[in-house]
Amino acid sequence: MMVQRSFPSLHVVAAKREVSILHLIEWAFQREFASIEFDDVMASMPGQAPAFGMEYVMIERARLGCRVDGGGRSDPHPDADAVAAALAVLPEGCGGRQMAVTIAELARLGTMPDWGKGLKTRCVPVGWQSCKHGMFAKTERVNDVRYFYRGRWREVESRMCPVIIVDDARRLASLRRRYLLWWGALLDLRESFRLYGGLTSHSVTLDMPPRRPWENTA
Repeated sequence: MMVQRSFPSLHVVAAKREVSILHLIEWAFQREFASIEFDDVMASMPGQAPAFGMEYVMIERARLGCRVDGGGRSDPHPDADAVAAALAVLPEGCGGRQMAVTIAELARLGTMPDWGKGLKTRCVPVGWQSCKHGMFAKTERVNDVRYFYRGRWREVESRMCPVIIVDDARRLASLRRRYLLWWGALLDLRESFRLYGGLTSHSVTLDMPPRRPWENTA
């Protein structure tokens, strides 16, 4: 007599891929062609700011795990949608919509904001002139100078070279402030995904781009 033994069914859960917040965003916009849909996030309240935050969006994305197929080409991965949705409700303190668009554009290009690498404050002539001896700075007449030399008065023309300051400290500070705002927005996104989840196939690590890359340069 044979005894049939039953075994409990096993539910295999695929391990999530660990990824930094920057690589997650780049994957979403480069590989999955995600797009930020501000109107979709605010559809329930036309003309007003959403009454819910990023955590609500990510929790709902995780609960659904997918999007409704609207036809055309295949939709992005649910995790890429979650990234786009999180950017769509980026807090104003992190740059809001403008920073969300900036992050998406940089992610598509696979680059980071320009923080002024290689910029040096320089004093350069306003204009240049050329002659048979080469290029030289353009000068302007200021006045005539008289001086006494060997028993008689002499007069020479006094000229000056107008200059401008390029890549000055103000511009460098502006670029670095923009970089720090971008970095802070990534930090906010990283912590939101780590605290509230919202991803089905990825796990966000603590890895971040350098906070002040200019401090590591000579």
